[in-house]
This record gives sequence, structure tokens and C-alpha cells, in this order.
Amino acid sequence: MKKMLPFLLCLISFKYLVGQELSAKQLLEKAINYHDPKGEWRQFKAHFFVSSESHKRSLRKSKIELDFLNSYFNLEVEQDGNTLTSILDKGDCILKLNGQEKISEADQNNYRLNCDRAVFYKNYYTYLYGLPMKLKDPGTLLDPEVRKKNIDGKEYWVLKVSYEKNVGGDTWYFFFDQKTYALKQYQFYHDESKNDGEYILLEDELIVEGIKMPKNRSWYYNSNDQFLGVDRLSIN
Repeated sequence: MKKMLPFLLCLISFKYLVGQELSAKQLLEKAINYHDPKGEWRQFKAHFFVSSESHKRSLRKSKIELDFLNSYFNLEVEQDGNTLTSILDKGDCILKLNGQEKISEADQNNYRLNCDRAVFYKNYYTYLYGLPMKLKDPGTLLDPEVRKKNIDGKEYWVLKVSYEKNVGGDTWYFFFDQKTYALKQYQFYHDESKNDGEYILLEDELIVEGIKMPKNRSWYYNSNDQFLGVDRLSIN
């Protein structure tokens, strides 16, 4: 028995190490290295297009232009025969409806064309197309435990993320390929006990200025798996 004890202790230790193959920070670094191998995100400067299809609204075509070093964001949206433009340029906010800056209050309300909305969209597109790099932003809280989850016969590394109160209140889960560390799916809850929120499936990739971004993002409700819509990324 005494001879077996060191062996058993080694075996237990080995099993523990296998179960703790990655820390949350290590997983995030490997995922970032996959999606942004040359560290281009911090000085990202490019434009891309997103076509959004949903049963709730007509086709929405958006051109997103980002220039981080010059604090520039430009969103042009085509929907129902109109073009809505929201520009944030070093703190200045410029809004246009069909190319005209003079917009009536009624049209501003009707098209939800305002500076607060412009900031929202800047954060929205920067976050979703900047994943997983955006998980290193201040206020992001990584759960130290890396989980595993089997979905349709395939296992993923799972990273749980929450945020400081001044940043956000949702709980997020990010699912990574166990071999490549590519981000394949994510999910968020406003209140996890209620199974609210949505999950998003990522399909295919497109390289935009060195960043591997999801080509298609399909959205579903957590509660009943109802399909909500799909965003299709392109560069022309």
C-alpha cells in the first residue's frame, strides 16, 4: 500500500492538471491569437458591410467604417428606400437623412436618428466584430474556471464573462473550438435564472484587415430556440 500511495497521488495530480488544462486568461490569449494573430485590432482601420435579415423588419444594409486611432466611426444604413448616416468624429456627432443634415424632429424620432443611438451602434458593432479581443477591455470580469460543453456531439471550451456594474449587467458565455480556439458561438443572459437573453451561432469567417470575423451570425432566443435573424458580413 505504501508503494502504491505515491503512484495514486501522481495519478490524482495528473487528473487534476488535465481537468485544469487552461486558465481563463490562457484561453482568451489563444483565442485572440487565432482571430488577431498580428495584433491589428488596436489600430484597426477599415470598413465592412453587414446585411441583416429578420422576420420583424425589412432587409437592413449597413456600411460600418472604423478608424480607432482617429476616433472615427461612420454608419450608413439603407432600409426601406432611405439612407441613415451616423458619424462620430473625435467627439463630434453628425447625422444625415438621405444625405441631408437638416432633419425634422419628426423624422429624427421616426428613424431613431440621434447621437445616443450613434454611440450605441458604435459600441455594438465594435463589440460584436471585435470579439474575442474586446474581452480584454477594462471592466470585463473573466470567470477563472474554464468549462467544457458538448453541443451536437462536439465539445467546446467555454468562457464565462460578467462585467462591472458601470460597464454592463449581462452574463455572457463564449464557446471556442478546442483545437483552433476559434470563437464559434456566444450566449448572453439578462437574468440567467429566467433563461432570458439570446444565443448567437457563428458560421464561416471573413478576414478584414487581418482580423478573422464571423461571416454569418444567426440569433436565437434562449427560452425557446426561436430564430430571430441573421447578419451577413461582406467587404464589398
